[in-house]
Amino acid sequence: MKIQIINGPNINLLGKREPGIYGSESFDDYLLRLKQLYSQVEIAYFQSNHEGDLIDKLHEVGFDYDGIILNAGAYTHTSIALQDAIRAIKAPVIEVHISNVHAREEFRHKSMISCACKGVILGFGLNSYRLAMEALLG
Repeated sequence: MKIQIINGPNINLLGKREPGIYGSESFDDYLLRLKQLYSQVEIAYFQSNHEGDLIDKLHEVGFDYDGIILNAGAYTHTSIALQDAIRAIKAPVIEVHISNVHAREEFRHKSMISCACKGVILGFGLNSYRLAMEALLG
């Protein structure tokens, strides 16, 4: 099984960025643990701060991978283009957020991509990615 994790803007700063919200662990460190936990799964990782790069990656892997875990960051709340890209591909996409966006600013309560995703997992810290993995392995 092949799973692609795609992280959007500012996720590269995990461990440094607002640790009270996002925790103190880097995504690279978490990814190592996730790969150990799911050693039977080929887990690929991609991060970009650029919307077009995220769309290009969805197009690239969306017909060959068994599932995609997507944390689109702030683009979640603004990007119809990401929604269209998710709808255009075959692989199921699980939308993930580290924080509980509904406990934060009101503008974060609306996702432009949820309607195109298989499911949404949020608010469990980095463990949200593991829960998404379980959902895809189902």
